[in-house]
Amino acid sequence: MTEMLTRPALAAALHIGGPTLRFRYGGLTWLTDPTFDEPGVYPGPITLHKLSGPAVPLAELGAVDVVLLSHDQHADNLDTAGRALLPRIETVLSTPDAAERIAGVRGLAPWETVTVGAVEVTAVPALHGPEGCEPISGAVTGFVLRAAGEPTVYVSGDNASVELVAQIVERVGRIDAAVLCIGAANVGRWGDIDVTLNARTAVQAAVALGEAVIVAVHAEGWGHFSESLDYLERTFAYADRADQLYIPVRGELFSV
Repeated sequence: MTEMLTRPALAAALHIGGPTLRFRYGGLTWLTDPTFDEPGVYPGPITLHKLSGPAVPLAELGAVDVVLLSHDQHADNLDTAGRALLPRIETVLSTPDAAERIAGVRGLAPWETVTVGAVEVTAVPALHGPEGCEPISGAVTGFVLRAAGEPTVYVSGDNASVELVAQIVERVGRIDAAVLCIGAANVGRWGDIDVTLNARTAVQAAVALGEAVIVAVHAEGWGHFSESLDYLERTFAYADRADQLYIPVRGELFSV
């Protein structure tokens, strides 16, 4: 980073595990993709295996004002305990499909903006696999948070498309911090094509994002995450972007 932010983009942030991040922004407490189950197996068309429980149990989470739910159809982004949490949250933003399936969820179409407190939240496109995957993977969304006097934050959701990241930057402008779901999630449905960013495409996304701090989540805790955090760190270092990457320690508060 060549320019230090005058205030944190994410304050009092806490990585709980997988895609689940709690943070303060614009005077509110935000939570991404709630996953609070202990390790277990999730049968279905593709069986998912959760390998580690939350760094912070749900009982110790504290108050949350807004949940940013990238999608509801996969347990690694919304597990049983996470789903039970949603009725307790005043504002839950997700896809229109999720809003049809879950009472109380507000669905946002791509590029639709709502205001929560002093924060503008814009839904941005995401692609959970290769082109044309939506009939199988389902709809997914990312989010951009903006507020007066605050840095701009991008939360990718389960997006695998570098092209979409570039389009978001072109439309939004400067992004100061990007919470990216990485991990090279792969359940074998499309061979070697990953359904989230992998280390290589995460570097490409970082290039598109300019000087944004990259906060890596969704890279541990499930059996279908196919690349390690060590590999992610090395790949950024080989690309001379080590200083751009932040890998949070689960259960430890941080700000970026």
